[in-house]
Amino acid sequence: MTVSFDPNAPAAADSGIYGLPFAEDEAAVVLVPVPWEVTTSYGGGTSGGPAAILAASRQVDLYDLDVEKPYAPGIFMQDEAEEIVRWNEEGRALAQKIIEVGGVIETDELRAALARVNELGAKLNARVEAETERLVAKGKIVGVVGGDHAVPLGAIEVLARRRPGLGVLHFDAHSDTRGAYEGFTFSHASIMHNVLTRAPGVAKLVQVGIRDVCEEEMAFVASQGERARVFFDRDLARRKMGGETFATVTREIVEALPREVWVSFDVDGLDPRYCPHTGTPVPGGLDFHEAVYVIGEVVRSGRTIVGFDLNEVAPGPDGDEWDANVGARLLYKLIGLTLASQGKAKLR
Repeated sequence: MTVSFDPNAPAAADSGIYGLPFAEDEAAVVLVPVPWEVTTSYGGGTSGGPAAILAASRQVDLYDLDVEKPYAPGIFMQDEAEEIVRWNEEGRALAQKIIEVGGVIETDELRAALARVNELGAKLNARVEAETERLVAKGKIVGVVGGDHAVPLGAIEVLARRRPGLGVLHFDAHSDTRGAYEGFTFSHASIMHNVLTRAPGVAKLVQVGIRDVCEEEMAFVASQGERARVFFDRDLARRKMGGETFATVTREIVEALPREVWVSFDVDGLDPRYCPHTGTPVPGGLDFHEAVYVIGEVVRSGRTIVGFDLNEVAPGPDGDEWDANVGARLLYKLIGLTLASQGKAKLR
């Protein structure tokens, strides 16, 4: 980091994420942007999430009330990969034809389109996996910034291989445990199904905030036995309305996790007032401070956050930056608390 850097000064327009001057080799945390929304079947725009978060991050003050100087170990965000942008454009156009017919594949054209979309999804996963492997081998903490929620599979696979017994703490409105939704093997609606079936090193999935789920998903989660634990949004709300403190509920969430944790965060897990333009908003959800509290208690329990992803931030229309502003601030909390869990920063 350059000696002239002033954490109190405004960020330069051409500076890195959060206005920081770190290069990749200097940074403890490397953010991998994945501008991808190929299988998004409702609202769109999440492929613009990484760029919007980067722009909004330059308005985030670096002083943090939870972690001392989280910027000091170094944070760097890579440029978006041109090939991912190309794959997304191609895949989105092909997938749209399938989404329009509800995934009912009855023609050779649609069968070819589905095969190509699944091929592109596999290419994306392989690329994210390879990049995560490269960075982890260099001692970096990896954060994946989506895009839709399909994008972190390759990264989770890397950490689960390296750290068998890994837990995944999943914040979301949706269970995301459908098998190949609308025929798409790597659908945003299938990310946790794929984690549990393709990453055997994942010992436990703990889901928080779930409030929109289908029968298939309920059956799949039940089939996992103790490997999956769901804290439904309705139950969290009922317990709070019944007089339990959120701290009590949080202790239960944390105790369900192994010692090492990957945090997977879909912003629709929050109350929609925070990110109203996300692809599939659902009434209910966590308050921003509740989500941060849960992650903070994971750290205070002595558990280690080994990496994270943040997904489904969609820029608002006409330059509305609210969603990106929330995304940038949530990302900064994820970074700081991850660093604190690894002894690279200090909790306040």
